[in-house]
Amino acid sequence: MKRAGCLLFAAVPVVATAAFYFLAPAQSDGGTEKAPVSAAQQARQDAKDRAERERAEDDEVIADLPPGLAAPEKKELAQKLVASAENSTLDWRSAYGYIEDIGDGQGYTAGIVGFCSGTHDMLTLVARYTEAHPGNGLAGYLPALRKIDGTDSHEGLDPGFTAAWKAEARRPAFRAAQDEERDRVYFDPAVRLAKLDGLGTLGQFVYYDAMVFHGPGTGPNSFYGLRERALREADTPSEGGSEKSYLDVFLDIRRKAMKAKKATIDTSRIDSAQRQFLYDGNLSLKTPLTWQVYGETYRVP
Repeated sequence: MKRAGCLLFAAVPVVATAAFYFLAPAQSDGGTEKAPVSAAQQARQDAKDRAERERAEDDEVIADLPPGLAAPEKKELAQKLVASAENSTLDWRSAYGYIEDIGDGQGYTAGIVGFCSGTHDMLTLVARYTEAHPGNGLAGYLPALRKIDGTDSHEGLDPGFTAAWKAEARRPAFRAAQDEERDRVYFDPAVRLAKLDGLGTLGQFVYYDAMVFHGPGTGPNSFYGLRERALREADTPSEGGSEKSYLDVFLDIRRKAMKAKKATIDTSRIDSAQRQFLYDGNLSLKTPLTWQVYGETYRVP
């Protein structure tokens, strides 16, 4: 019903993030000069790599920790919390077939975490799904998705794409593909990095919801950029800091990023949900839970 926003891979820098640079080699293999990489950019890329790739030393740390948000009942709760903000419902599975252009400049927004035709993740989902299931009802739209990637255009998609998406979403294989892509790109990296930062179940959800809304990019206003800014102001628990203080800072920075994008945007997914859980001291996301998004009240017993 109320789509709060989709994934923002192409964030535009709004502040200078470092005063010096690590210089890349002057020539790439193709003979073209590479742009310099700032210290902040490198730090964000390193964090992304660490979140997405298994490393023996990190795996040892995580293996000794409670499952947190990855526990089946908490993962289900996480999807309900996200769905309350993304689709104004707790029935997150009803969103597999959701698709519309919400006028945010990212083309079509669709599925359980708002895959967008303009931000590459919809293209990746359909391409991976087609590789596993050739001849599906969306396969014929791959050339168009590649052509319009990074834009808000519908060229080559209208008029049949929305109907094809809804029809394909009735197939268990496509629903499973959406689940897999959500976990691969958003849920698993968010939970993994949150655990390495020493965050409990609530903090893991805070990272996951930010990953969904802001996108898993390394730009200043994408997830890794927001985290890097938070690290300048507060230590994570793994660095000896207070979990509550760090999360409070992270939510402040995230809220400002949302308002910078659109001054009138509703930030209740933070104000009367995540921050309320934090101020209640519910770092484990224990149920029952009650929260509000867009003025509507939700409860999980």
